[in-house]
Amino acid sequence: MTTGTVLITGCSSGFGKLTVRTFLDEGWNVVATMRSPEKQSDLVSNERLLVNRLDVTQSETIQSTINAATDRFGTIDAVVNNAGYGGYGLFEQSSEADIRAMFETNVFGPMAVMRAVLPAMREAGRGVIVNVTSMAGHMALPGNAIYSSSKHAIVGLTEAMALEYRPLGIRIFSVAPGAYPTTRFTENTDKRVEEGDAELAAFSHRLRAQIDAVGEQMANQSGTTADPQEVADKIYRCVTTEMPVHNPTGADAEMLIAMMGQADRQTFLDQISDMLVPQHQQVQ
Repeated sequence: MTTGTVLITGCSSGFGKLTVRTFLDEGWNVVATMRSPEKQSDLVSNERLLVNRLDVTQSETIQSTINAATDRFGTIDAVVNNAGYGGYGLFEQSSEADIRAMFETNVFGPMAVMRAVLPAMREAGRGVIVNVTSMAGHMALPGNAIYSSSKHAIVGLTEAMALEYRPLGIRIFSVAPGAYPTTRFTENTDKRVEEGDAELAAFSHRLRAQIDAVGEQMANQSGTTADPQEVADKIYRCVTTEMPVHNPTGADAEMLIAMMGQADRQTFLDQISDMLVPQHQQVQ
């Protein structure tokens, strides 16, 4: 795919904003979405840019954005599910409301976006979806049990959907960033580390200090501070070229994937696809 229209969620900062600029620089039409677009001031006005409100937990905003995008640009050729958030805390320090809120945004939100765009992509016989996941979706991250489980869910969903939809002309990928300066697990952190009894809170503080120290070290794995533009570039490559289903991004992510023995998982997926997935036949 050379150029077209891409819809990106979670564009108010970080990877999302960098991805918007990357696609614009490459000549794409971009639908940049976020929960509060009225607060957005530094995305330069461009005839190929549509900034729209989209909250992945509110289905009506998803459909209204799709309508606005198709009215403006005709089709949506690619979707980048980037919206999501982290949050440090031991399992017992996360309330039921905390857990459900994280899964609503990190899992059910991307599901809702994909459900909304897939029918048109199937009708067109083509399309690309990139889910921005995390290395926490490939390995357990202590102190982030709820976040890790939400990202494991979206990694598994992406893998299954990639197998399901490839015969229908739709390519689906995961981009899993390692530790980058934009990555923050601080939402409600200060409150959560104090939750529970004295033993739980004390251990939570010690674990967070350890995780923060290792995270800083991992972000400098290549000898220099990891550049978040790497993630935007990897997303662009997934949309425009042939790539594996899973794309760990960053020197630390690649090292961890190799340690887990998953560096060549695509070979396994190709074998499973040949075994389980029939060739698609057009319905007459």
